[in-house]
This record gives sequence, structure tokens and C-alpha cells, in this order.
Amino acid sequence: MRSPIHPEGFRFVALFGVISLAIHRLSRWASALFALLAGFSLYFFRDPDRAIPSGEGVIVSPADGRVVGIERIEQVPFLDGPAQRISIFLSIFDVHINRAPIEGKVTWRQYNAGCFLPAYAPKASLDNEQNSVGIDDGGYKVMVRQIAGIIARRIICWTNPGDLVARGDRIGLIRFGSRTDLFLPLSARIAVTVGQKVQGGSTVIAHRS
Repeated sequence: MRSPIHPEGFRFVALFGVISLAIHRLSRWASALFALLAGFSLYFFRDPDRAIPSGEGVIVSPADGRVVGIERIEQVPFLDGPAQRISIFLSIFDVHINRAPIEGKVTWRQYNAGCFLPAYAPKASLDNEQNSVGIDDGGYKVMVRQIAGIIARRIICWTNPGDLVARGDRIGLIRFGSRTDLFLPLSARIAVTVGQKVQGGSTVIAHRS
């Protein structure tokens, strides 16, 4: 049976748990603090199963969080032209697993080092550390961009060019608060609005057309 906690979190749970036990006799207050951090790590790295919507042309959200922006971008790498960008802000209380919005083949991946502005800042999409993954389904291209934030300092991606992914597959994780941008062709029909809460893999975020 699959663990409800992603393995990336085990080291944090173990570290904080061991420290809590080791200092219990020295300081109960400090011990309780590290026990709380261990509990928070269990919560933060939770990895629930999701019901993936079926249906032709469905595009699902690549992340949990709140939609903070929907706009046209004139030049987007991998899509080689203008695209629609949907920006999702993930607080430290959201599930931080990233998922594939469509099925297809990963044909492009690019990592850019950068700074660590707050993930909700408009310039974060350009200036922050980020990792972009391009998925191609028979010529229909979308791009998922993982963006580090002021707290998130580690982007993890499990896919590489040549990998095949299904809609809703887990493709990565960003630690401790972050942002995920989804770039879609201009023809895609957006199904969410700014301010809406979405769930990775289960919320229909757009439709192909």
C-alpha cells in the first residue's frame, strides 16, 4: 500500500523526532517545539490520492492552491509563441505535489537559478529559481513551471525528456510554500477564475479546443 506521506518528508520527520527525544530532559519546551515540527512535516509532505477526471480534452490543475493570476504572455519558451498563463500560489498548508495537466511525452525541461522573492509576487515567474517541464501530446503543448518562493528553497522534479506521463501523474514537488505556473495554448478554454482554490490532478483547469 502506498504511503500517504511522500518519502521526501521522512528525513524531516525523523530529524525533528530524534531531536525532540534527545533534548526532552534538557528542555521540555524545546522538545515540544521539535515534536510540533515533526508533526507539521507529516502534514506538509502528505500525498493524497486524487480522482483524476476523465474525458477528452480535459486539462487538470498541476498543483493545489489558489489561482492568483490568469494572463496572456507574448513569448513562452517551448510553446514558441504567445500563451495563456495560469498562476497558482501554494501556501505552506497546501499539498505540494505537482502533477501532469495532460497526458503526453515530456520533451523539454529547463532549470533556471534565481532569487527567492515571495512566490505570489508578479516578478517571481521571471526572477525566482524555477524549473520548467514541457509536455507534448501529439503536437498539443503545455508547460508547467515550478517556482521557488521566499520559504521554498528546493525544487524537485521526477520527470525527464523522453518520459511518458498520464494526466494527473505526479511529476515533482516544491518544499515549503511556492508557486506553479501553467502555460497553455491561446485556444485553450480556461475553466477557473482568479481567487479560486484548485486541487492538483482533480480540478479541471481548462479544456482543449
